[in-house]
Amino acid sequence: MTNAAPPTGFQVALSAGSDEAVITEVGATLRQFSVGGRDVIVSFPEDELPPASNGAVLVPWPNRIRDGQYTFDGEDRQLPITEPQRGTALHGLVVWQRWTLEEHDDTSATLSLDTVPIPGYPHPLRVVITYALDGAGGLAITLTTTNLGSTAAPYGVGFHPWLSPGPGSLDDAVLQLDAESWIPTDDRLLPTGVEPLPERFDFREPRRLGTTELDDAFVDATREADGLSWLRLRGSDGRTAAVWMDDSMDCWQMCSGDQVAAVDARRTGLAAEPMTCVADAFRTGDHLITLQPGESHTVRWGMQLS
Repeated sequence: MTNAAPPTGFQVALSAGSDEAVITEVGATLRQFSVGGRDVIVSFPEDELPPASNGAVLVPWPNRIRDGQYTFDGEDRQLPITEPQRGTALHGLVVWQRWTLEEHDDTSATLSLDTVPIPGYPHPLRVVITYALDGAGGLAITLTTTNLGSTAAPYGVGFHPWLSPGPGSLDDAVLQLDAESWIPTDDRLLPTGVEPLPERFDFREPRRLGTTELDDAFVDATREADGLSWLRLRGSDGRTAAVWMDDSMDCWQMCSGDQVAAVDARRTGLAAEPMTCVADAFRTGDHLITLQPGESHTVRWGMQLS
């Protein structure tokens, strides 16, 4: 009798000096990333499923699509409803798929997935993701998606790491975000427009998060001299867990987890999600990418602890 395999499939371990990461077969999910024993992200046990999309890869759309319905090239389409309580199609199609490990050494791993067309998204895609530790507290992620089909495909991508506040509480952490505008939402967390940052969500200058509840998107990302946009969370231990994205993405989502289904996952960290588009992009067209047959699209982002 053999031991049962982990629910997220085989585990790919990376290490570089005191930096360690684990990527799972199912979803190519980043399950764990730590530097010198200090968590950069909120991890989850090998024998459990991710409680709140922890470390997920969100392809071919991040966030929600209203009623799972959209129109593309004059054709009305219906996606499976995967968030029944809000009646939406949530976080794409690849989260629960088994990926193929293409390359793996001590410090990096590359996984790939060929998606299967479905009635609501009849486009075969090839998705390739590489995770690479730099040995200096950083992890870089590159993802390339290619349209293998004969027709144009609507497309977006995002990622779902939960930054760890370290040994202290999330309330005591200091947050800073490089973005100029806020996306208000309705009671289904679907966008209703774009507005200037309200005071309660203005984290352009670092300040304590306190009891602020977040499940909000932000656009008009600002960038430092190197072209990167940052989201930083400094814990009460003085360490800063941060996510960066290059100019291949322009949208952020932050979530404090107050309303996630898993009660024990609430306010344990901050979802710091780089994205190419916000919710409902298949319907609104905002920031939506159209992948032509044979065309590829690449994004690059990463995390670090300082």
